[in-house]
Amino acid sequence: MTPFNQRAAATASRIGDVSVHGFTLAFSFPVFFTEGVWDPDNTAFVEAVTRLEADRRHRFAVVIDSNVASAFPTLVRQIQQYALAWPHALELTGDPILLAGGEASKNDLTGVIRVLHHLNREGLDRQSFLVAIGGGAVLDAASFAAAICHRSLRTIRMPTTVLSQCDSGIAVKNGVNLFGKKNFIGTFLPPFAVLNDARFLRTLARRDQVAGLSEIAKVALVCDAALFDDIEANAAALADGDQEVLARATRRSAELHLAHICGSGDPFELGSARPLDFGHWAAHKLESITHHRLRHGEAVAIGMALDIIYSVKAGYLDPPCAERVLSVLEALGLMLWDDELTTREPSGRLALMAGLQEFREHLGGRLHVTLLRRIGQRFEVTEMDERLILASLAELRMRYARGTARG
Repeated sequence: MTPFNQRAAATASRIGDVSVHGFTLAFSFPVFFTEGVWDPDNTAFVEAVTRLEADRRHRFAVVIDSNVASAFPTLVRQIQQYALAWPHALELTGDPILLAGGEASKNDLTGVIRVLHHLNREGLDRQSFLVAIGGGAVLDAASFAAAICHRSLRTIRMPTTVLSQCDSGIAVKNGVNLFGKKNFIGTFLPPFAVLNDARFLRTLARRDQVAGLSEIAKVALVCDAALFDDIEANAAALADGDQEVLARATRRSAELHLAHICGSGDPFELGSARPLDFGHWAAHKLESITHHRLRHGEAVAIGMALDIIYSVKAGYLDPPCAERVLSVLEALGLMLWDDELTTREPSGRLALMAGLQEFREHLGGRLHVTLLRRIGQRFEVTEMDERLILASLAELRMRYARGTARG
């Protein structure tokens, strides 16, 4: 039986002297919203693992984000105890592997190779599981290792940050940075299951909580005006880390992301349109320019602000609407400027501008940038006017300067 409830339909036709064959696959994976996933009486994990084969014991390895391990010093012991509580269904292979938290875990192949060594040493097979617990970067690196081991192990993701629980951790992509480019290598591989445990969010530093809010705001801006209204009404509570409000917004954002991934007709991004990458052409480059000093969510907030101002200057978006959006992003605690935006290449050109070409490569060779006409209504452009980008940057900088002066 295949890992993802895949249903394959084969087709064949004949064109001249060429026999053309093809097939389609349908994938499905559950996303659990739970609390205390490693409590022995919480059945979410064992249900996820055994959902296709309930009559045998399943072997699994675990990768843990080092930041999560520090925040939850008893986590390894809890995992071991959980496996012992379900001996007929689960077998933990070896000690969990710790990977450095944050973008460091995917800035080279060191972490990926460590995971592969473990999978090889423990003799995991294609119907074994790799359980990845951590923020988006660790999930990316661990999932990439699982994807290339035996042409793919089953992967269960346990996102532990706001950003990964509402966006990257529930998606079908993985990747590692290379040559200074975001996710230069990676694969498309749906997880076997995702388990979002609200308990992990409670120990996040305020910076990480706030950074994740940018992706919640992003999906609201491009997909759901009602969610943006809710974010606006609860901005202070979200900025202060109100767990009830945060859990509600995170879950709604996850549902919207999943609805697009599973309902767009292009889950593996064979086309060029990427509405969920609103603000990302600049964000990806800004992460690289700052050597990942900025969190992904922080860079996305700046990238969205830039494209919102650009939308106004290009005549697509009304200034009052843009001001409303920027004010909400600021109320969430997101910074909308970083001095590295002014970094220049040896030629004198702004380094940020190379982000457009890198984004074009990321999209498959054709540039498609998502902009706004109004909140909840997106559209695509296939070119960007560099003069308007520079003017938008100047306005963004002035806005920051005015805010600093007032502060």
